[in-house]
Amino acid sequence: MNKLNEKQKFEQSLNYFIQTLQNYVSDDNGKWSIKGFIDIYKNIYTISADTKIVSKVLEIHIFPLLLQFAEKNGYKIVLAEHQNYYPDISFVSIYDESIRFAVDFKTTYRNPTKPYLCNGFTLGSHGAYFTDRNSTKNIQFPYGSYLGHFCLGIIYDRTSSRDIDETKIFQLGELQSIASVIGNFQFFVTEKWKIASDKSGSGNTANIGSIKNIQDIINGNGMFSQLGEEWFDDYWINYRKIKIKQDNGEYVTINNLKDFVIYRQGNPDLIVYSNNKE
Repeated sequence: MNKLNEKQKFEQSLNYFIQTLQNYVSDDNGKWSIKGFIDIYKNIYTISADTKIVSKVLEIHIFPLLLQFAEKNGYKIVLAEHQNYYPDISFVSIYDESIRFAVDFKTTYRNPTKPYLCNGFTLGSHGAYFTDRNSTKNIQFPYGSYLGHFCLGIIYDRTSSRDIDETKIFQLGELQSIASVIGNFQFFVTEKWKIASDKSGSGNTANIGSIKNIQDIINGNGMFSQLGEEWFDDYWINYRKIKIKQDNGEYVTINNLKDFVIYRQGNPDLIVYSNNKE
């Protein structure tokens, strides 16, 4: 088995797949075709613009197509057994179970004042299962058993809150008058290390952060993209675990890629920065 060929084949197939999603999730005006929730009395309630709700409903919306994709390409889908498990979906070959790929859904919105930027997202933990590639803690299969770790991403615009009335109840005949909470979708597929930043993604949790420049995300031009996946692994396995001595005798923790490269190689010129300007 040529693992590199299998990974390239999977990524190409997934990239082809996402080209079908635009028409599936959008109306003729580029707005989300999902308008709300319906109850048994045929009352329709608008979807909240809350990012967690939007992300989950988007995931549910495209899941039937993912099942078709898996069947067409010779994979079975294994869902995360628990909410906090990584990844969202494991694609496992029906012919060889050692061929498996991790795919996480990543959704985020464009910055309304700087539309070349998005809000960013997390790329999974750099904790136990990332550090120990044979660990089964909070992960469906050991991290090292996946041939590739991919993001299936969706970037969108949020509709102004002035145009959304979450308190109003609609009827089926009013469906077209309900404002979509999001629209103007942009889909991407990339290995997660290619769009990683060198900063944690959220608060005090051990999550890897993404870059925020949309074009760099689409092109897979993150902070490690020129260095390679081994540098990504090394940096995040050791994130905030290495201290270096300063000229004044004090020790400081390495928490950025430049200092890490200098520490490992003594050559900051190895770093090729993306144009991830904010």
